[in-house]
Amino acid sequence: MTCDLFAVCVEAQQPSRLAYFWSELLGWEVADDPHDGVALLPADDTGFRLRFLANQQPKIGQNPMHFDLTSASLADQRQTVARAVALGARHVDVGQRPDDPHVVLADPEGNEFCVIEPGNNFLAECGFVGALACDGSQQVGYFWSAALGWPLVWDQDQETAIRSPHGGPKITWGGPPLLPRKGRNRLHFDLAPPADGDQQAEIDRLLALGATRIDTDRGEAGRVTMADPDGNEFCVLTA
Repeated sequence: MTCDLFAVCVEAQQPSRLAYFWSELLGWEVADDPHDGVALLPADDTGFRLRFLANQQPKIGQNPMHFDLTSASLADQRQTVARAVALGARHVDVGQRPDDPHVVLADPEGNEFCVIEPGNNFLAECGFVGALACDGSQQVGYFWSAALGWPLVWDQDQETAIRSPHGGPKITWGGPPLLPRKGRNRLHFDLAPPADGDQQAEIDRLLALGATRIDTDRGEAGRVTMADPDGNEFCVLTA
């Protein structure tokens, strides 16, 4: 038995505002969240929700994960960029070259995301949310493949990618060199243990795969906070 990726959580100073931005951009439905956040439910084959949680600390540095949004044509790419900017996004420089075909933007709280050019073969079978691109080692790609039961769909030159057997976005890790860590990540995974499984057994399985259990001040009951082999926090729901 393996965990399910229940949600990708985004900490925000204004969770409702940020949820509105992403709801309008992705076309996802806003839903109630049991832990004083705001949730978005996917309108496509993306197998996880987005959760926006309150955190008054400002964002520091570049996030170690971001969404890659796909395009069907150059006109479609331009339309997505224009819609995002109209909703409050802005263009940002993260070191991309002037001739790079993708467009790098940041949402209203500075979280980076990319609008990928049409004809990108790596994301050809994916939907509008093509990938969650992460800074991370080859080892952490192997860890998440085993933790979620998602097969590796790329493993080359220390870069890895996994994808759910049911489709949806890929999750990718770019390999070294890794970004310097600047405090706690503002994005993290929420995992749901199997409904008919032993939650403690699942936590023990993750520990055996290389996770560690940590104490934090996230302040949400009914969950256990852990870290993957690269030190990225994630939560396992227990209630």
